[in-house]
Amino acid sequence: MSSAPQVVAYCHCTDCRRWTGGPVGAFAGFAAGDLVATPELGPSFSCVTGVYRWSCQTCSSPLAATFDYLTGQIYVPLGVLDQAADLKPQIHCHEDARLPWLKITDELPCASGSGREALRSTPSNE
Repeated sequence: MSSAPQVVAYCHCTDCRRWTGGPVGAFAGFAAGDLVATPELGPSFSCVTGVYRWSCQTCSSPLAATFDYLTGQIYVPLGVLDQAADLKPQIHCHEDARLPWLKITDELPCASGSGREALRSTPSNE
């Protein structure tokens, strides 16, 4: 990771939970031009209109996602970043879809939907 993310966020939506295999997804959002994947990401797939995802072609780990409503950004699951311990989430997105038994005690803002306005304007973790 050579550039700091623009935003770090939890996502509680069903789509992100299923893709990551966890009870909540946590992602770092980068400017699309700042992310260089080696090897290249390869072809994307889409299960939800306007959402494009890339998974490792060898092990199927989730690698990246883009969202039509967040133009110019690409989101990387924190679990695949070596610097994950240094990247603190700044918002909970799709809070209305949080699993009822999942308790995360923090003071972060919560968006009932995508949180798109906050994801576009949240300062990075520098």
